[in-house]
Amino acid sequence: MEVIIKQGKLDASRAAARVVARLIREKPDAVLGLATGSTPLPLYRELVRMHREEGLDFSRVVTFNLDEYLGLPPTHEQSYRQFMNRNLFDQINILPENTHVPDGMTQDVPASCAAYEQAIIDAGGIDLQLLGIGSDGHIGFNEPTSSFASRTRIKTLTPQTVADNARFFDGDESQVPRHCITMGIGTIMDARTNLLLAFGEGKAEAIAASVEGPVTSMVPASILQHHPVAKVFVDEASASTLELADYYQWVYNGKPDWQKDA
Repeated sequence: MEVIIKQGKLDASRAAARVVARLIREKPDAVLGLATGSTPLPLYRELVRMHREEGLDFSRVVTFNLDEYLGLPPTHEQSYRQFMNRNLFDQINILPENTHVPDGMTQDVPASCAAYEQAIIDAGGIDLQLLGIGSDGHIGFNEPTSSFASRTRIKTLTPQTVADNARFFDGDESQVPRHCITMGIGTIMDARTNLLLAFGEGKAEAIAASVEGPVTSMVPASILQHHPVAKVFVDEASASTLELADYYQWVYNGKPDWQKDA
C-alpha cells in the first residue's frame, strides 16, 4: 500500500487524476471503476479539464460504478447514475453505452447483481478502481463485517451511513434509501489497481485504521493492505493520525517524477 499525502484535497485529487490519465493514455480502452459522493468530485473536475484542455480521450473507455441506491430510478436527482452524468459523463466524450451503474430498480436483485459481475468479466476486468472511504472504514457500501470474499449484492446501510448521506437529501434521513446494490470487496480486490481518496479530519481515524491497523472486516478498507497495487491519496487533515506520515512523505518525495504518476 502506497500512501501519498498532499497539503490539501485539490493537490491530492490532481495527483490521483494524473494516475488515471496516464492509464487512459497508455490504454485507451481502459476499464475504470468509479465512485460517487463528494470525495471524487475534484478528481472528476480535473479529468474534465484534461479532456477539454489536453485532449484526454474517453471514447473507448468503459466504466463500472461501485454502487447504486435500491429503489431510486436512474432519473432521480440523487441516483448515482444522475450523479455520474452531471459530474463526469456529460462533460467528456465517453459513449453512454460504455458506462455501467447497478440497476436500482431491478425486480430480481440476485440476477441483476450476477449480470453486473459478468459484465465486468466480459469487459476484461477493472484496470483501476476509484474508492472513497466512509467514517467507519467502509468502501463502496461494504459496511463493517462485510465478507472479504463478497461480490456485487444487496446491502443494508448502517445508521451511520444513512446519517452521513442525509446531506444529499436536504438533511432528511427519512429520505435516504436503506438498501443499495454494491460491488463486493472481492470484486474491488480483483481490480488491477485500487486508488483510494480521503479528505478532512473526519476521515483520519478510518485512514489510520485502514493503513496502519490490523486487517479486519470491522474496517473493510483495511483489506487493501493485501492488494498488490493500492494507492491512498490523502490530505494532511485525513493523514493527521498516521504514525508513519513522515515516512510516507519521504518515500513519495524521493521517487522519480515518472513513477509518481504511475
